[in-house]
Amino acid sequence: MNVVVIGAQWGDEGKGKIVDFLSSQADTIVRFSGGANAGHTIVHDGNTYKLHLVPSGIIYPDTTVVLGSGMVIDPEALFHELEELERLGISWDGRVLISDRGHLVLPSHKAEDVERDARRRHPIGTTGRGIGIAYAHKALRDGVRLADLDWTAQLEEHDEADRALIERYRDRLAAMTIDIAAYMHTDGNGASGSRVLLEGAQGALLDIDLGTYPYVSSGSSSAAGAASGSGLGPRELDHVVGVFKAYTTRVGNGPFPSELDPDHEGDLETYIRETGREYGVTTGRPRRVGYLDLVALKYTCQTNGIDNLALTHLDVLDDLDEIRVCIAYETDADTLDYFPASIPVLERARPVTRRFPGWKTPIGEIATFDDLPEAARSYVEFIEQYVGVHVGIVSVGYERRQTIVRTDPWGPTV
Repeated sequence: MNVVVIGAQWGDEGKGKIVDFLSSQADTIVRFSGGANAGHTIVHDGNTYKLHLVPSGIIYPDTTVVLGSGMVIDPEALFHELEELERLGISWDGRVLISDRGHLVLPSHKAEDVERDARRRHPIGTTGRGIGIAYAHKALRDGVRLADLDWTAQLEEHDEADRALIERYRDRLAAMTIDIAAYMHTDGNGASGSRVLLEGAQGALLDIDLGTYPYVSSGSSSAAGAASGSGLGPRELDHVVGVFKAYTTRVGNGPFPSELDPDHEGDLETYIRETGREYGVTTGRPRRVGYLDLVALKYTCQTNGIDNLALTHLDVLDDLDEIRVCIAYETDADTLDYFPASIPVLERARPVTRRFPGWKTPIGEIATFDDLPEAARSYVEFIEQYVGVHVGIVSVGYERRQTIVRTDPWGPTV
């Protein structure tokens, strides 16, 4: 069985925790897109793990994790992360594999990334880690894949710094490299009779095709990327879980219709940012904060075939007297109940909101949905009604045990 987990907003939705929770029942975890610009924080058995390239399931000793074909991999960042995992007591040797079709992030990519963004009149706000440039060179057909490490003619096209990095890590990378399509269809591995979790990076609203272009990532962070990035066919994807927060955040530039206005919402942005620890795992940058945007969430559900939603950070709202959600966009010309492609329209859009009473009680120790305060249940049920998708998992805290499961993606209800 193959379960896909994607972010259903602009990233930072708490995918790390949900992937960690589901990974305990998985045999193989495949990260199908993204690079070291993505960050997952996992709290497990009292330890905090901050991962950027390695799939979250690595903390389970019986799982195998795979960096998929849709990823762009910085060797320096990868081995630094693996060394840190080993320092924390996680044995990874033989359990971390890399698709031979994955691309490398090279020193020249990082330099070009910083230079390009600085030249833009309206900077995108990249992390400067060379991710977008690596994807651009992939599209230009002059990137370097893991399969190309011994292709002398191809490597000679690159400068001395790029070749030096490849030479430094060549043997270590080669020892971890697999043909992902063959691996996933071999008995005992991947799709052949075992449980596979396919983990996305960032969020669907940052997808190169479906997101708020050009303020997007350069890879496929939508459910469609799970197939091409894992060596599976689309019909082999059994279930899609979309992870979203009880409010919305965004890092970097780009339209954000439901963003809080400090002049009208006072300290609400600061309260949510501090309570929800809304700072980038990779960059440390404070995240922009807004009301839960149901227009955008519904769009994500529709364009990704999401079967079930996983709601995180519900406990962050515990102390609020009132909770508001965005149910439409008011524009200069009309009121929209759909998510438009036009950046100027999104930038000028103003949120139409609906108000809900807060529950004013801590929910972090509640174990079942029926035991949540009525106001919290009503909030979740309205979300389901609006987007037309069941909320199968509700997270009420950072710890793994603080997870309410209404529908198990691995279970018979799928």
